Amino acid sequence: MHNNKNLLVELFVEELPPKALKKLGDAFAGVLRDQLVAQGLADAASVLTAFASPRRLAAHLTNVAVQAADKAVSQKLMPVAVGLDAAGNATPALLKKLGALGADASAVAGLKRAPDGKAEALFYESTVTGATLAEGLQKALAEAIAKLPIPKVMSYQLETNCELPGWSSVSFVRPAHGLVALHGSDVIAVEALGLKSGRDTHGHRFEAKLDPVVLRDADSYAQQLADEGAVIAGFGMRRSEIARQLTAAAAKVGGGARPIEDDALLDEVTALVERPNVLTCAFESEFLAVPQECLILTMKANQKYFPLVDAQDKLTNRFLVVSNITPDDASAVIEGNERVVRPRLADAKFFFDQDRRKSLASRVESLGKVVYHNKLGTQGERVTRVMHIARAIAEKLGDAKLAAQATQAAQLAKADLVTDMVGEFPELQGTMGRYYALHDGLDAAVADAIEDHYKPRFAGDTLPRGEVGVVVALADKLETLVGMFGIGNLPTGDRDPFALRRHALGVVRMLVERALPLHYYELTRLAFEAFGPLLAKDPSVELDEFLVERLKGYLKDTGHSVSEVDAAVYARKLTEWSSLPKRLTAVRAFAALPEAPALAAANKRIGNILKKSPEAADAHVSEVLLQEPAEKALFAAMQQVVPAADARFDAGDYTASLQSLAALRAPVDAFFDGVMVNAEQLDLRLNRLGLLKSLHEAMNRVAQLERLAT
Repeated sequence: MHNNKNLLVELFVEELPPKALKKLGDAFAGVLRDQLVAQGLADAASVLTAFASPRRLAAHLTNVAVQAADKAVSQKLMPVAVGLDAAGNATPALLKKLGALGADASAVAGLKRAPDGKAEALFYESTVTGATLAEGLQKALAEAIAKLPIPKVMSYQLETNCELPGWSSVSFVRPAHGLVALHGSDVIAVEALGLKSGRDTHGHRFEAKLDPVVLRDADSYAQQLADEGAVIAGFGMRRSEIARQLTAAAAKVGGGARPIEDDALLDEVTALVERPNVLTCAFESEFLAVPQECLILTMKANQKYFPLVDAQDKLTNRFLVVSNITPDDASAVIEGNERVVRPRLADAKFFFDQDRRKSLASRVESLGKVVYHNKLGTQGERVTRVMHIARAIAEKLGDAKLAAQATQAAQLAKADLVTDMVGEFPELQGTMGRYYALHDGLDAAVADAIEDHYKPRFAGDTLPRGEVGVVVALADKLETLVGMFGIGNLPTGDRDPFALRRHALGVVRMLVERALPLHYYELTRLAFEAFGPLLAKDPSVELDEFLVERLKGYLKDTGHSVSEVDAAVYARKLTEWSSLPKRLTAVRAFAALPEAPALAAANKRIGNILKKSPEAADAHVSEVLLQEPAEKALFAAMQQVVPAADARFDAGDYTASLQSLAALRAPVDAFFDGVMVNAEQLDLRLNRLGLLKSLHEAMNRVAQLERLAT
């Protein structure tokens, strides 16, 4: 259609909330496009570009029609028997229905008859005129504003274009001051939030060359804002420009300096500036005596600065500021930022110096005053439980020194929660505990465990670095899981306020990746014991299922199919999860063998026979009771194959163990073809069930093969 042009819509507002800006921009543009497509004014070929800066949300959409195409509509009226009388004339009911649609008796002759279910019905066919862009855009704009994911709505009064100037109010994320709607170079008349559309917008608050910026057409938007308004309107373009400037400024500092990587901070700063200008600042070197995590956090969280680290990842006394202004002489801006950061760093130094006056051990008592959960007592009581669990786990791993260190680390792990530094920066829990433990002269293994017992804190995080850390991290996570399951505080759908899924995944990862010789169900019982009479019910069964589900999810994420994972996880007598990666490799190699499907199916069949048998068979075979050639042949094959498979299993070669079972395929098939398992004679029947039971056990040591049967 020759009248298709590109469309631009912009809402000019007061400074938007930075953490929500990108989401707001994408949502505004996305809903506008979807609405215009739904009304036939744009189509799948229309390309959308979203713009979002601190003071604007905008969308550019290509190939937008000035009017949607007309649409043929067929409306069912009523069954023929109801609409027409015996003579074929319209009944009053039909005339009334036509009247409601804006038609009269003259339309009766043109009605279409078509089968509808068992009867015939009358259909009225008409053409609906396509929506004009002005109508369609008005509707789309209202929808885009209504559907914005606004974190907090503001209400404000309108002065113009409203019923009661100064009294009529609207609600939006921030007060809106301008609306642009251009189709090519034509203004489309729409209204929103008490604003009428035009072609004027505004650039940078202080550095725009022209005000207002009068937009020539939809396509000149970004260029005019950059040239005349000193604004980079696109979020992504601004973000990459900041990243480029940060890298260039760090290179100028030299010595391998680079800004810390932090995507969330980069997004937030992108949402705070319209035209970025990166400046290099410095602070006094004496502050570097404070742990760098504290300094980095205060600079990032409070000031939105980018600290610079050297080639060894050590913090330097230089930092980068993303300014929104570009003066000829930036020294005043640099000095201002340096002056602002100084008291922040001084606070961090003060907290650090004050905290070190008291040992961690002397703070443990204060945890008795901090409530952990109204049904589970204080942090102090919790620490006692974690110590109990940690000691028990360490003793299972069989080491008196480990037990002593794990108990000490568990006792001190939460003590930094009552320090000034962690009170100010909760994100530093554990990190500060390690620094203070080293200051108190504690063993490095204990200090590391205090920091690491929170690990893994998120998907893909590292595990605790030492054995002491692993023991305390396991104890801490198990205490949380058993406590919360014990009082019925289970995660639901998308709600998991105590991060129980994350804790469970942490337990899974430590057991598997650290190859710990620990049984998960023993661990959940150990943890339950630590609660004494506090928990009315033992949640171990529910919790074990929860852990197994997390285990299966974790193994699937390593690239294995559901059936492979189930086969390995439900292997006979599997207790230690550390063997699962090797078992999965073996299952995959076995599944690729030509004999695998038949053996998996046979395994399933054997399992069903044993389940349905009224007699409980034991894995014992009396050779004298073997009668049929096929059962003798299977027994003889098993005498050869099973010891070989078992020896390979015991040597830890699961792949070879499973593959050696392939030789049983033919004798197993022949057995089912030639032998009646449920023989009339009891001793024969029990002997055959015993043979199958022996076979079933031998086949399911590495993995439960029936899970591979399709």
